[in-house]
Amino acid sequence: MANNLTTEKKTLAVSMLAEGNSIRAIERMTGIHRDTIMRLGVRTGAACAQILDEKMRGLSCKQIEVDEIWGFIGAKRKNAGQAGAYGDVWTFIALDADTKLIPSYVVGKRDAYHAKAFMDDLAGRVNNRVQISSDALAAYTNAVEYGFGTNADYGQIVKTYSVTPLGNAAASVRYSPAEVVKVEKNIVSGTPDVDRISTSHVEKQNHTLRMHCRRLTRLTNAFSKKLENFEAAVALNFAYYNFCKTHGAVRCTPAMAAGVEKSQWTVAELVERCGE
Repeated sequence: MANNLTTEKKTLAVSMLAEGNSIRAIERMTGIHRDTIMRLGVRTGAACAQILDEKMRGLSCKQIEVDEIWGFIGAKRKNAGQAGAYGDVWTFIALDADTKLIPSYVVGKRDAYHAKAFMDDLAGRVNNRVQISSDALAAYTNAVEYGFGTNADYGQIVKTYSVTPLGNAAASVRYSPAEVVKVEKNIVSGTPDVDRISTSHVEKQNHTLRMHCRRLTRLTNAFSKKLENFEAAVALNFAYYNFCKTHGAVRCTPAMAAGVEKSQWTVAELVERCGE
């Protein structure tokens, strides 16, 4: 059982999960049974979600970029009904462009309900007026007003992509992002700094998330079968990113850069704080 693992074994397994290793790969390298790794990951992830909820309060973020990243649970949307699966799942992510901190995230569907829940959660974590940048997802306009009222300056970056017929296109074309042919910056509300309307930093975070969270790695069979497991994996990743991982741009952890923590956490400390 996971509770019988030594602290060193737990730390090793959690470190490997947070660095993008699959459960079966960790099993082969550590000798820990995959079911034990799974239970440890779910428990640790749930505890990480609580830690993030408690720590990400009273923030002084100034430039927030938001975006959504796609994944699926059990089966993709077209097969979800037949398979009785959750289907497509989207993770809304907020990132402080200055400190690289992730103050808020919400897992759910890419709809107005979850967009409002996301913005409401984000608004409850910052103390000051913020500038928010997003893509052109229509749900964001009402969501920002719902969460922040008039206490935010909001702009959208609208990208127009080229259309390439897939047909018998090679994989390098089918699975590569389309070419951006036009970019517009629109002021939606307030007085945002147009030069800082951008989603570049949070889009880079999406790449980091796919590299470090195996359940979001594309074109693999490492997807989640349960929503609970997916939520735990995402929470573990964000806790590891905020508190344990040094960010090259700020040369410390995002939590340190934002003044949330005074020092960098080790993975062993994260595991201990999670009650393991």
